[in-house]
Amino acid sequence: MKKNVGSTDKIIRIVLALVLAYLYYANILTGTLGIVAVVVGAIALLTAVMNFCPLYSLIGANTNKK
Repeated sequence: MKKNVGSTDKIIRIVLALVLAYLYYANILTGTLGIVAVVVGAIALLTAVMNFCPLYSLIGANTNKK
């Protein structure tokens, strides 16, 4: 897998994952919407850690400057 997630993109994904997790665990987002938020946050965190986004590969995007 070729890295296609840059540092700014990585920080945004991590912050998004943390915010969504907080909203779920603080019972602000509940039910189906809460579960969807947790799944989206987990995907964002996973792609940030791996420095690879499959969706970026499909559309040919690359935020990694190196």
